Amino acid sequence: MSVEILDGKTIRSFVEDEGAFNSSVDGRFAALDTNRDGLLSYSEMAKELMSLRVLDKHFGVDEAAMSPDELVQLYRGLYARFDHDGNGTVDLDEFRAEMKEVMLAVANGIGFLPVQMVVEEGSFLKVAVDRELAKAA
Repeated sequence: MSVEILDGKTIRSFVEDEGAFNSSVDGRFAALDTNRDGLLSYSEMAKELMSLRVLDKHFGVDEAAMSPDELVQLYRGLYARFDHDGNGTVDLDEFRAEMKEVMLAVANGIGFLPVQMVVEEGSFLKVAVDRELAKAA
C-alpha cells in the first residue's frame, strides 16, 4: 500500500488510454481466471468483489450490519453487474466494460480536486497514478 494524491482527471486519463487501461484490466482478468477458460465464474470473482470493501464504514473497520445471507446477495448482485448477458459467466469484454464504468464512477466521485488516498500496489488506481507520474517525468 502507498499514499497517493490523485484526482478524477488522472483516473479518466488512464481509462481513456485504451492500451494502458486494457493491458491492466486484461492482466487482472487473467489473474482471476484460475481455470484459464477465458471466463470468470462467481467463485473466481468472489474474493476480488469482497476485497472492494463496499461496506467499509470507518478506516478499515466494518460494521456487522448485514447477515451472511445478505452479504452473499450483495456480492452476487455485484457479480451480476459484470455479467451483462446474464449467462452466468463474465467474459473479457464484459469485465473491461464494467471496470471502465467503475473507474469512471470513481473519477466522477473524486471530482477535480486532488485527494490523498491509500491505494494498494497493483490496483487500477495505483496504475493510474504511476502512469500519470511517468508522463510528467
